[in-house]
Amino acid sequence: MKINEFVEDLRTKSAAELNEELVAAKKELFNLRFQNATNQLDNTSRIKEVRKNIARIQTIITEKAGQ
Repeated sequence: MKINEFVEDLRTKSAAELNEELVAAKKELFNLRFQNATNQLDNTSRIKEVRKNIARIQTIITEKAGQ
């Protein structure tokens, strides 16, 4: 999924759905870090991608809170 599509998808979601998405992304990041620490992670760039997605989700949540 392209970044713009991901952001547009986030903008259509409610606050509760965004919070669920945020929790899921944080769990994924934890699992990726755990795999990296045990040398089981093949695609280390996925960590950076998930961190950026978490920031995007948090940004959308902040924007919706300001409206």
